[in-house]
Amino acid sequence: MTERSLGLRTGSYGSLQQQQLQNGVALPIQSTSISARKPPKMLPTGSREKERIILPWICKFCARRKVGMLLLLITSVVVISSIISVLNKDGDAPAGPETNLFFSDHVWTMVNYDEKSPSAFVYPLISVNTYKQKILPSMKRVDGADLPLQLQSPSIIPPPHSCENFSLPSLRTDRKGTGPRPCPVCYVPVEQVVFYMPSWPSKSPVLKNLSYVIEENSISNESSGGSVFGGHPSLSQRNESFDIKESMTVHCGFVSGKKPGQRSGFDIDYDDLLEMDKCHGVVVASAIFGKYDVMQQPKNISEVSKRTVCFFMFLDEETEAYIKNSSSLDNTNRVGLWRIVVVRNLPYADSRRNGKVPKLLLHRLFPNARFSLWVDGKLELVVDPYQILERFLWRRNVTFAISRHYRRFDVFEEAEANKAAGKYDNASIDSQIGFYKREGLTHYSDKKLPITSDVPEGCVIIREHIPITNLFTCLWFNEVDRFTSRDQLSFSTVRDRIKLRVNWTVDMFMDCERRNFVVQAYHRDLLEQRKSISVSRPPPSSIEIKESLNKRAHQNGVARSPPMRKLPVMRKKSGSRKHRTRISSKDSVTL
Repeated sequence: MTERSLGLRTGSYGSLQQQQLQNGVALPIQSTSISARKPPKMLPTGSREKERIILPWICKFCARRKVGMLLLLITSVVVISSIISVLNKDGDAPAGPETNLFFSDHVWTMVNYDEKSPSAFVYPLISVNTYKQKILPSMKRVDGADLPLQLQSPSIIPPPHSCENFSLPSLRTDRKGTGPRPCPVCYVPVEQVVFYMPSWPSKSPVLKNLSYVIEENSISNESSGGSVFGGHPSLSQRNESFDIKESMTVHCGFVSGKKPGQRSGFDIDYDDLLEMDKCHGVVVASAIFGKYDVMQQPKNISEVSKRTVCFFMFLDEETEAYIKNSSSLDNTNRVGLWRIVVVRNLPYADSRRNGKVPKLLLHRLFPNARFSLWVDGKLELVVDPYQILERFLWRRNVTFAISRHYRRFDVFEEAEANKAAGKYDNASIDSQIGFYKREGLTHYSDKKLPITSDVPEGCVIIREHIPITNLFTCLWFNEVDRFTSRDQLSFSTVRDRIKLRVNWTVDMFMDCERRNFVVQAYHRDLLEQRKSISVSRPPPSSIEIKESLNKRAHQNGVARSPPMRKLPVMRKKSGSRKHRTRISSKDSVTL
């Protein structure tokens, strides 16, 4: 910066007028004369002399470039500090119906936290103190170490959402019948997900306090239905559990014992229970019982998720023995990202039904977790858990998400498909559907919109652990405990009965979106069957090929002949027309 340019910023009025005239702009001329200011009469003579000496010195000192820049910098710091202090006061406001600034579509608006809207891209602004007090504990590292630096000091304003302008392309019909395929899904980068995590738990409509039935000496009562593990709730108790109140006590498995996992029929080692209690943020869980599936390792998991997300795989003793022979189990009971938890004293003889315990009752096994992602043992997770939560929960302002079946929408059709595939005995399926029909179950139609389906693809469940979602999975498990283990048959009954009482329902997304973040593998028995077939039948040799050809030729009554050569075209006259004929390939043996 030259002396002249500096003079234009802080110099005399004359230089400014000269510059304006040079640019051809006529502006009002300001007087350069400054009236003499009389000192106050009450000011002592000594003070007048000091003022005459100090004031010109201060003006001369401030006119210097470096000093002026320094004062400008100090003033800016003071202003920014005052703004941050005001925002911190807003972030530390007491609990209650919070109202805060939101940033949506580059416009500042006032939105109530308790009012959920179906519109996307509405996220709260967070202050540093709010982040440290609310969000940081939910992303606590599993090993107790500090989080990465970029997650300790977030910006005050979240960045613009990268998926705001994303639209799902039109889905083409599968003419070849190759089955369902994944469709594109837009995820935000993992380093930005923290800005969109809700600062407070979502509001649970009506239900605020949920407790569970515990009986020290549970007695078998098969006449009431269900099992000892489920507590044999009667039909009257079942109906009362759908009467949503502010405080409720319901059956939810683990009836025996003081704590889930301890002498409750689904027993877990004490060390494993301690590790499960340490999970305060996000839990990714799966299970394999009866050696039914091959363990799949998650892929594309960020370093943040590896440090902050709990990955738990539940196994029975039979599967544990198989895993030890086929995988490397270290001293911390880990195989890759999975923390292995061996379950003993299983409540059911059916391995599929045992798998419903961790699938539907994760909130009881992980009492301190805030969010959970359940994936069946046959699935391979290929997208980061935080990105999945942001896409299917936080962005849509929902607390429970599950994909709908890609083909069937009607429970009656699902029941017939289960019977045709032999997934359960037909009499039990007919009894369950008949019971629901007497309660009012109807076929799915457009009249049920905005509900898009009555049949879920239940291999993936994404949820926030709040009282209403915990109640939903408890009642869903009670239906599985009372009737068949096919949870698709009881899903809509529980969902619709809760929806009749409170303003809450399950969000169902497309199955092709689910196939975007999980890859489905075959069950273990099918994989081993294919492997045994490929091993027992090696590729045939050239001698075996020749013998097979000779045998086929003799069976057809034709001797084996050398390979066919190109036969000449023979012409014959028939009347006035010339016909071109070629010897048919049926007259010789094709090799």
